Amino acid sequence: MRFILSALLVLMLAACASGGPSANSLAPVDQQAAADQLRRTSAANETIDVDNGSVTQLTTKDADLWARIRRGFQIPDLHSDLVDMNANWYAQRPEYVARMTERSQKYLYHIVEELERRHMPTELALLPFIESAYNPQALSVAKAAGMWQFVPGTGRTYNLKQNMWQDERRDVLASTNAALDYLSRLHDMFGDWYLALAAYNWGEGNVQRAIERNQAAGLPTDYQDLRLPNETRNYVPKLQAIKNIVMDPQQYGLTLPPIPNHPYFVTVTTSHDIDVDVAAKLANMTLDEFRSLNPSFKKPVIVGATQPQILLPFDNASAFERNLKSYPGPLSTWTVYTTDSRATPAQIAQKIGVDASTLMEVNKIPAGMRLKAGSTLVVPRTDDDDDEDISADVAESAVLAMEPDVPDTRKMLIRVRRRQSMELVAHRYGVSIGQLKGWNRTHRDFVMPGQVLVLHVPVGRVLPSEPGPERLAANVSGGSVERIGVRVADTGPKSRYDKRHGRVHAEIVKVSEPVRGKSEPVKGKPEPVAERSGRSRSEPEKTRVEPSKAHPESAKGKGRTEEVRAKASKEVSKAAPTKASKGTESRQKAVAHTQKRKEK
Repeated sequence: MRFILSALLVLMLAACASGGPSANSLAPVDQQAAADQLRRTSAANETIDVDNGSVTQLTTKDADLWARIRRGFQIPDLHSDLVDMNANWYAQRPEYVARMTERSQKYLYHIVEELERRHMPTELALLPFIESAYNPQALSVAKAAGMWQFVPGTGRTYNLKQNMWQDERRDVLASTNAALDYLSRLHDMFGDWYLALAAYNWGEGNVQRAIERNQAAGLPTDYQDLRLPNETRNYVPKLQAIKNIVMDPQQYGLTLPPIPNHPYFVTVTTSHDIDVDVAAKLANMTLDEFRSLNPSFKKPVIVGATQPQILLPFDNASAFERNLKSYPGPLSTWTVYTTDSRATPAQIAQKIGVDASTLMEVNKIPAGMRLKAGSTLVVPRTDDDDDEDISADVAESAVLAMEPDVPDTRKMLIRVRRRQSMELVAHRYGVSIGQLKGWNRTHRDFVMPGQVLVLHVPVGRVLPSEPGPERLAANVSGGSVERIGVRVADTGPKSRYDKRHGRVHAEIVKVSEPVRGKSEPVKGKPEPVAERSGRSRSEPEKTRVEPSKAHPESAKGKGRTEEVRAKASKEVSKAAPTKASKGTESRQKAVAHTQKRKEK
């Protein structure tokens, strides 16, 4: 009986505790659930098809987004002199802080929503203040783009499209999703938000190697103990400084503008091509306001085949939907043209009947460039063009490939045959000294015999021959001098090259200079046998015959040899000029005297 009474008493107390304030306690819960549901349906990642659906006016209870951000702080505070220094830097520049926070109003709500959905610290919503001052059009010297400053390679790793139509590194939704994926992965890798943030700035490989160096040296591996570059050393302190300002702006003499705790924009899409300026007009927005929410569109036309996500404020989204359905004119005035051969913008503009300057401006073609075959250009529609939108295949595969508008060149290798200056070689082949040194990766001003040079010369240009050494030779028949430019022939495996005496090709240019002294023989120009002192160096040794060294085989053979020599001597004497040298006369007398002795 006592047990039954006790059980009844417990049931009565439970009923009283749960039943009394039911009406008052359930109302806030229902309101919060309704607000959460409202945020989910109006969030930016909820895309509304205005062709088939409708944008409803969404409202929520006004609240301060800064307070929501403060409640989500999870990263431990960092205390250091660098934090104080950066906080004071921002405090001394209230105009800069005001510009950053004003730009952030469009994007902060969406980023906070994504962080809370992933259970990540809301301090990360302040990171674009450090990266880009919340400017989605920001571009660094390292080609990092957008609010979250993705370089091209990392952007491709995290599936951010980068084509001729769109650069999703600047897209608010896509870049935020990729940045949070990257930060979450880095935190899983290092297990520490300080190290994850350092890796986001410096690269995970660099941070990992810094940790390994400290481990090898027996040092701590915390963020503040690693050897980091100055930018990364200040990276986390800058974020902590912004966090301190958000926590207590009055302490630093700053005022943060209130940001409503509801979505700033919604996402709409359309399957039709539409010009950017037409879309802004239909949404009752200026072109700058439209681009601030849609910075990823690179061309003046939004291609419907790519299923674009167009961000618009609530009221403007409703106006866009209403005006789009009743718009009487053409939505797009642009189409595409694909080149079938290499051509300059001027040639293409003349061919399709458009203005060349407009073509270069819209497609961002620098002066002095030409387009490669297969390039796709955005061009104005003409009266002859049809009204079809740009196809999905073109939208996905279109490329714009450019190259300098210079003559086609071919690569050549030349072997230098004598020492000469780079300036002389460059002048001979019609190139600049800088080009010649750049192609050969050298800073020297002279080239040596046997050195091989790389040249890039226009196709079809007739090139001069590489000059060789010059020698002087005596012309026995005329007494004048001929200058012979000698070029050594190729000595490759297929060349008939005399290893002992060499092989030469002589190119003779007459100069008609008087003989000033004893002439030198020319390599490759044989002379008469009687002229022993002028015998060519390329003549075989076996043709040299002297009287004192004649073969003693027989008197008959000896007499024939002397007869030949005497005959040659007579021919030389007949052809010799009246003013012969003394050496020639003495040799002729010696030969005649020897002949007389033989006859006796």
